[in-house]
Formats: sequence, C-alpha cells, structure tokens
Amino acid sequence: MPSGNVPEVGFLARDTARGLIGRVVDRQAGRVWLRPVGGGREWDVRQEDVEPVSVSEILRPFVAEANRRSWEGR
Repeated sequence: MPSGNVPEVGFLARDTARGLIGRVVDRQAGRVWLRPVGGGREWDVRQEDVEPVSVSEILRPFVAEANRRSWEGR
C-alpha cells in the first residue's frame, strides 16, 4: 500500500494480517504501530497490511448494541 493510503497518527486502521483494528500511534520505515482502541499494548505491522477503517465500521458495534437494547424492553 502506498504510504499515502496509510491513516495518519490518531486515526483508526485495520491490521489485515491479524484482522484487528487499532489507533495509529506511529509510522516509520514501512511499519505502522497500532494500539487497541480500548487501550493496551501496541503492536507493529507492515505498512502493506494496514488499511483505513470507515466510519460505518466504527459505528457498527455501537448501533448493534443500541438496537439490541431497544428490543429488550418490548
């Protein structure tokens, strides 16, 4: 992936090699460092194995939880 497609520091990205989503904390020498969204130990991944995460992907679990809660009271 060209470096222009790697999300900037602070944005969310997907590690396609591991199937994980994390926040970009650093980018150097063809590597990207990600930290789990809920906090925790960061990991590094090859730049080629990183892709941006869309807003809908970020919101999907929150919307699903809100929908589940709305159906519980019925």
